[in-house]
Amino acid sequence: MTLLSDGDFTRCPWLANANGSPFQVVSSRIRLARNLEGHPFSHWAGPRDLSAVAAAVREAVARCSMLSDCEIIPVDKLDEADRLFLAERQLISRELAAGGAERLVIVRRDQRLSLMVNEEDHLRIQCLSPGLALRETWREVNDLDDQLEHYLPYAFHPRWGYLTACPTNTGTGIRCSVMLHLPALVMIKKVNRLLSAVQKLGMTVRGTGGEGTEITGNLFQISNQQTLGVSEVQEVEQLEELVKRLIDWEEEALGQLQKEARSLIEDKIWRAYGILQHARTISSLESNELLSALRLGVRLGIVTNVSVEALNQVMICSGPGHLQKIAGTHLEPAQRDAMRAEFIRERIPLN
Repeated sequence: MTLLSDGDFTRCPWLANANGSPFQVVSSRIRLARNLEGHPFSHWAGPRDLSAVAAAVREAVARCSMLSDCEIIPVDKLDEADRLFLAERQLISRELAAGGAERLVIVRRDQRLSLMVNEEDHLRIQCLSPGLALRETWREVNDLDDQLEHYLPYAFHPRWGYLTACPTNTGTGIRCSVMLHLPALVMIKKVNRLLSAVQKLGMTVRGTGGEGTEITGNLFQISNQQTLGVSEVQEVEQLEELVKRLIDWEEEALGQLQKEARSLIEDKIWRAYGILQHARTISSLESNELLSALRLGVRLGIVTNVSVEALNQVMICSGPGHLQKIAGTHLEPAQRDAMRAEFIRERIPLN
């Protein structure tokens, strides 16, 4: 079975089984940036260096027990739908999706562990987990990094740490991220409070697609920015503490809404449910906003016939790339909108 030819395009495996995790947390991700000694950074590298880096990573991966069940995918061989699909699953960045020869994505079968090769840095090592699982995710990505470091000569400076193409990654090279669903804070217009708290702690807020993407469906990706002068464990702990604070604020906002505007919340949720259950065409943007309302309905016990996990899966798997993989052919925007509506109807049963 291969990820792009005969995988399950209707379900994202790394997003499953977040049992016991706070309702507001969709997923956790930790990424490490690494480069190889003796080669220019990817943006300045010529074909020979890019090829040498790709070959070295391939050889190292073949010797790593943690990647014994993985698939190596040359990005330049992919069509637009495949690239969109991988980006929607957060397995490649938009930058790598636009890349040419000797750009690789290496994905373990469970899709929790993956590598991007010759993106901004020679190597981006990534682990994805459902729910709030930063510590577990850090342990796994750190173990893989240790294995790879046995076989790859990382560029490292005793004072500056791991050397990276972007100075903001130099040091530990770690980027910790948590995806949060915060509809109540948005509804009571307290997002500025969130942004202020995040910035004061040296963190950043992005959309679901990472840097440069807009926030839709009330989904916020919170990430660290500082990688120099602090340890990886400190970065994980600081982000975890911030996430817990944001969860408390969301719960406070939700309590305020229930007290002051319960009927308006219920109306918003049931309108979303009705549209999603009966619409025959729907855009990505509209579906994300409506699925967000439905997810809030599950949180409040108003909607009881669909699970949070199922809604998380629908949010990812109704993207343009996923829909075209499910259909097995290229779809024009209008065709995608029609197929998205059908896909969602099939997964949201009538009450």
